[in-house]
Amino acid sequence: MFNLSVYTNYLGNLTYFFVFFFGLILGSFLNSIIWRLWDNIAIFARTRSMCINCRQQLSWKENIPLLSWLVLKGRCLHCKKNISVYYPMVELGVAIAFALVAYHYLPTPNFSEWSLLRDFIFTAFLVVIFVHDLRYQVILPNVVWIGAAIGLIINVSFLNYDFTSLVLGAFIGGGFFLAQFLLSNGRWIGGGDVRLGVMMGLWLGWQNTIVAIFLAYIIGAIFAVFLLVSKRATRQTAIPFGTFLSIGTMVSLYWGQNLVGWYVGLLK
Repeated sequence: MFNLSVYTNYLGNLTYFFVFFFGLILGSFLNSIIWRLWDNIAIFARTRSMCINCRQQLSWKENIPLLSWLVLKGRCLHCKKNISVYYPMVELGVAIAFALVAYHYLPTPNFSEWSLLRDFIFTAFLVVIFVHDLRYQVILPNVVWIGAAIGLIINVSFLNYDFTSLVLGAFIGGGFFLAQFLLSNGRWIGGGDVRLGVMMGLWLGWQNTIVAIFLAYIIGAIFAVFLLVSKRATRQTAIPFGTFLSIGTMVSLYWGQNLVGWYVGLLK
């Protein structure tokens, strides 16, 4: 006898599998983008993926997301130098993040395809910002401005977000970090954080932007205390704050309104 629920569950699991697999592939591509941006190589150059050490172009069997790194035991097949664990971690992280985004939307009846697509795009941009700032302590201006423009267009044109709230969020996010930048002559905060604050506002609106910044400072403080206690850093060690702003943005995107409601409830 045909069981519709079993068939529906099968299709749902298959969808998550394809989303996860697509995330692995995209994670590999994002790894390439991050490295090419840092090494000043054209993103869409005709050259195939290459080893960052010996610059030998990789064959297809060396370029399978996650699997190749495991099979090669984290070493280049040609020069035998180590391949950073960052690469498989990014691939797996993007795959898991995409699966979680799909899980958030797909069980919901009448969900917006544009919301799903937007959040896939947001995730990809945040991964590039997160990893590039973590590894090289640079928040790339072009990545931020392109992400801000795409987010604003989707939010206003396809999801009917309040334009005023988004612009106010950009003023709050960018202005908060700009004030710190000016007061400290760039010692406390970098220009990349100012631009990222603008992008966050255009993505989240003013309320969720405040939540995201607050979360970023809390997470950053916990991380800094851990580094100090474990003696892996000193008070003079630079902290890549863009990584924490990326985390705060992702959390606020899904739970920002709930956190605002919870906090307002405490004040009553």
